[in-house]
Amino acid sequence: MRSKTYSLAPAKIGNSSGFRLPVSFYRDHPRFANATGWVEVLADDTLLIKLEPVEMEAEDDEENNDLMLSLFLDFITKDALKNSDRLEAYTEAMAQDDDELLEGVEID
Repeated sequence: MRSKTYSLAPAKIGNSSGFRLPVSFYRDHPRFANATGWVEVLADDTLLIKLEPVEMEAEDDEENNDLMLSLFLDFITKDALKNSDRLEAYTEAMAQDDDELLEGVEID
């Protein structure tokens, strides 16, 4: 698999100079938004750039999970109310199928 390359452009950042990455880089690799890191000069025309992604705090992660669950439940509730004619009762046979499917799965 060939890696994707991204063009750099010079940028003035305050009193410093830097490089600007295209938005496609951050779309493809959102973990590097707001990342810190370092640069090592390997040769006259070669740099090694090491980015260290910012770790999301567990609390932020939990808030995002709660929000996503809330949005999902709102969506399926609205869909069920709008399309009540397509709903079907959850049967014992369905429950047994689900139990078989989840047999041996550990939930943390």
